[in-house]
Amino acid sequence: MTEQGKTLSPAERDALLAALKARFEKFAGRHEGIAWADVQARLEAADPGKLWSLHEMERTGGEPDVVGRDPETGEMLFVDCSAESPKGRRSVCYDQEALESRKEHKPADSAVGMAAAMGIELLTEAQYRSLQQLGEFDKKTSSWIKTPEKIRRLGGALFCDRRYDTVFVYHNGAESYYAARGFRGMLRI
Repeated sequence: MTEQGKTLSPAERDALLAALKARFEKFAGRHEGIAWADVQARLEAADPGKLWSLHEMERTGGEPDVVGRDPETGEMLFVDCSAESPKGRRSVCYDQEALESRKEHKPADSAVGMAAAMGIELLTEAQYRSLQQLGEFDKKTSSWIKTPEKIRRLGGALFCDRRYDTVFVYHNGAESYYAARGFRGMLRI
């Protein structure tokens, strides 16, 4: 992978496509009515930066998979479908402001900052709930979600998990971080 252009080597690209195809076939219920040939065509025509972002989702443990298609644009919607919050994206506070507000014991990064660097979006509450219709996720961990500006201005941030066969939305100070809390993202291709 080259750092400057955020592009993958041919070997990285082939490995990523193979992993995505295997996951697509294994979890067919996540994308009923979508054919792998259509996904592959989108991936092959995609900007190299999008493939790099998808590779970052995979590299950090997100196990991205297609969960739908935007009816207006035709874009494939890739979401982190790992059983638990992606391991390579845990122990982060919510955003840069929260990171800067910590005086000691700062986490290495923030969810919003990592997502931006990866070229992906944090899931909204609605997107998180939609994902939970496709399986059971975050039964032992939790994931930061995109927080409404009003809540963020007051110092808070939102996260979700699944417990007792129910999806819960909670609040915390945006500067908090825990070993079992990360974030899930979405990428449109």
